Amino acid sequence: MSEMEGQAPVIQRENTKLAMWVFLGGEVVFFVSLILLIIFTRLTNSGYEEQFRSHLSIPIIALNTFILVTSSYFVVRALEAISFKGDRKALRNNLIMVIVLGLLFLGGQAFEWTSLFGEGVNLSSTYGSPFFTVTGIHGTHVFVGILWAVYLLVGHRRKPFTQDNHLGIENFGLYWHFVDIVWIVLFTVIYLI
Repeated sequence: MSEMEGQAPVIQRENTKLAMWVFLGGEVVFFVSLILLIIFTRLTNSGYEEQFRSHLSIPIIALNTFILVTSSYFVVRALEAISFKGDRKALRNNLIMVIVLGLLFLGGQAFEWTSLFGEGVNLSSTYGSPFFTVTGIHGTHVFVGILWAVYLLVGHRRKPFTQDNHLGIENFGLYWHFVDIVWIVLFTVIYLI
């Protein structure tokens, strides 16, 4: 076997990981723009507390935030299970937990949106428009992550992940942690500050 033949999987692995980092870099720019939109809206308009923040349920969304942060813990456990131990059963169980917690997060977000619509906060209001846009785009990212986790569970049966072949789990972890970090920033900017 030549030296180049042994290098091909390593090069492909690094290219795939680099592509994920480039994609996430673009996502950072996108979400920073959206977060700046929220900040700009608050700086150029008055009445944030009375018109919008008073309608938010911080305890419910704090619980929702805890759910999403906990899901990242299970992503770490999934990667650890396959990369260090080669344990496919633990990988599966942890990915199932990520899916369940992701769905719970989306359910919490749907509950919040329904409550806000019921209180008259909608897309045409000064603060509702950027709020629903940004949290909706984030929720879409969570939904994509859930679909990705389902694919990792059922789409790799012919060529299952192993201790030596787990790049798909690593890339999923990078994406999921990014989505988690974005939510922590959104939670801070929208709900706490």
